Amino acid sequence: MKNELQNAVPKKDGKLKYFIALHIELLLYSLGGICSKTAAKSEFLSFEFIFWYGLVILNLGIYAIVWQQIIKHLPLTTAYANKAVTIVWGILWGMIFFHEQIKWNMILGAVIVMAGVIMVVRSDE
Repeated sequence: MKNELQNAVPKKDGKLKYFIALHIELLLYSLGGICSKTAAKSEFLSFEFIFWYGLVILNLGIYAIVWQQIIKHLPLTTAYANKAVTIVWGILWGMIFFHEQIKWNMILGAVIVMAGVIMVVRSDE
């Protein structure tokens, strides 16, 4: 019984590795937004449209598999709260790839989101 309980609790020594993997996964997940926005600019069912949406589907499939592996090792609240960093990536990708203007309210929102993520992660420690 004691052995089963010990195996159910994630080990702290490998937690950083999975936290970094989570953020790499979320970075790659956020790239799906670039693909879908690019596809939306293409003619419906054209080769370009199918290519970009195919990348979106591939991205989501890989994300789903990696997500399942990560939540085996991190608390779900920590992993799910960290998904909010994709907002920051979305702002950055919009500026880089689509030349969108970053406004003060976007920065304020991103800061609030990041503060919330930090609070959740610290409460799980």
